[in-house]
Amino acid sequence: MRERLVPHAVAAAVTAVVLAPLALPGYVLRYDMVFVPRSTLSWEMIAPATALPRAVPQDAVVALANQLLPGWLLQRLVLVAILYLAALGAARLVPTGRVGVRVVAALGYAWTPYLAERLLIGQWGLLVAYAALPWLVRAAIGVRGAERGALRRLLLAAAASAITPTGGLLALVVVTVLLVGRYPGAARAALTGVGTVVLLNAPWLVAGFVSAGTGRSDPAGVTVFAARAENWAGPLVALAGTGGIWNGQATPASRSGWLIPLATLLVLAVAGCGVPVLWRRWSAPVAGRLGLLAVASWLGAALGVLPGGASLLGWLVAAVPGAGLLRDGQKLLVPYVLLVVIAGAVGAERLAAHLAARFDLATGRVLLAGAALLPLAVMPDLAVGGVGRLRPVAWPADWATVARLVDERPGEVVSLPFQEYQSYAWNGGRVVIDPAPRYLGVPVLIDDTLRVDGTAVAGEDPRAARLRELLAAGEPVAAAGPRWVLVQRAAGPSPDPATLAGLRPVYAGDELSLYENPAWRAAPEPSRPGPVGLAHLLAGTVVLVLGFSGTARWCYRVVASRHASPAEGEGG
Repeated sequence: MRERLVPHAVAAAVTAVVLAPLALPGYVLRYDMVFVPRSTLSWEMIAPATALPRAVPQDAVVALANQLLPGWLLQRLVLVAILYLAALGAARLVPTGRVGVRVVAALGYAWTPYLAERLLIGQWGLLVAYAALPWLVRAAIGVRGAERGALRRLLLAAAASAITPTGGLLALVVVTVLLVGRYPGAARAALTGVGTVVLLNAPWLVAGFVSAGTGRSDPAGVTVFAARAENWAGPLVALAGTGGIWNGQATPASRSGWLIPLATLLVLAVAGCGVPVLWRRWSAPVAGRLGLLAVASWLGAALGVLPGGASLLGWLVAAVPGAGLLRDGQKLLVPYVLLVVIAGAVGAERLAAHLAARFDLATGRVLLAGAALLPLAVMPDLAVGGVGRLRPVAWPADWATVARLVDERPGEVVSLPFQEYQSYAWNGGRVVIDPAPRYLGVPVLIDDTLRVDGTAVAGEDPRAARLRELLAAGEPVAAAGPRWVLVQRAAGPSPDPATLAGLRPVYAGDELSLYENPAWRAAPEPSRPGPVGLAHLLAGTVVLVLGFSGTARWCYRVVASRHASPAEGEGG
């Protein structure tokens, strides 16, 4: 009983410490993390007409869930699930019978620089894949060992990962590497597993294929998104310590400490001690393949700063549609993070056993306690929402008013200032991606150009590019043909009066102003590509079947246990 309860207690404690600010009412709005009171499902979420499907099917899944749960609760459930399941999954994956070692793995995986940085940049969808990976690997090991129900659990973990393109791609690679091989039932398991994971990735794959955009990205983003140094040791050591995100504003301040590289070397040394243990307990094929995945993921993360790597990446993103996924290489680091944590946990177990044999049992326990607390000691500023950086705020009433007005007369909206990320005083000055596309239930055109430290990385949406050229030429925004123009006065200076020429004011609030274009004429409804809808339908059906089969199995076990005979219940 203790072995089962302690990992749950540790997972709950970590979740409570990191997400403490979410006990307050409101919404956490930071960079890519935007939850709204009620999101409306639209075709633009399912199949973006011209933009790359970076939020497919994430936005559609949120919109569906939002019909049942308010946005504030949905956000909390998602973030709690990420922290809790990441810690619990690592605790269950580590091959050991010692509770203390499971605690080391749980704390190690739920308190990494990778998780902290991706949380502070608001990429919760990617962190769903991060939390799912220990469960996916554990299920894959079960499939290779002919464990009953393992394939279903693997596909459920892959389904969660596929909520974002990057997560789905990582799950596909991991499943392929771990399932293809020689073991009982390998051909059937690999064919079913890989084929189903491809199907789960179909929504964003098909949406990208039928998009009117080219799918190619600006090679200038390779330098902007490359891993960055967090202290004196450089970007490669930052990646070795599972950090190195390109955005310095999403990096905990503690990562700049001069002792951090030394702590990284210590962790890697302990993990090195654990590799032979994993090789024995997981078998050579599993441990070796996970090792290859970890090395490949680290090299993928480091490619932008390795000699010649930036040139190669620049060519790929400019020439190959969809290769822009690889620009932010640090997000591919997940398999490396998992292996370092698990190897570090069993390495600490090995060293503790050596100390216990050489000195006494208490010395070994002290080492395990130190290994468990080391992540917290070197990065204490993940606690309390990154020391207050994940603080909830209330949506201004203007947003609900504008959403109601637009909903009464639907039509495309242009959001001004014409920039992808906004900053509001009511949000504590925190940068957040323009919330209009998620708050308003209609297509919203925003500029997808990303500006980082004076460098402009061009977006991929040709509609945004045309409007950008129009505004640069001093033409009124009405010439682009939208029905509505939303001016977010709280995000910047008022636009030039010439920009709003020909528009009729409809609403003026403290934060937002809404204008209607009298010259707007309803265009024929564009034909939506059937393959995208079919891809979502098939992927959704797979998820429902997996979820239903799991629920049915659970109900059967409960009923069977309640109807067991007294002799069976007492062990015969």
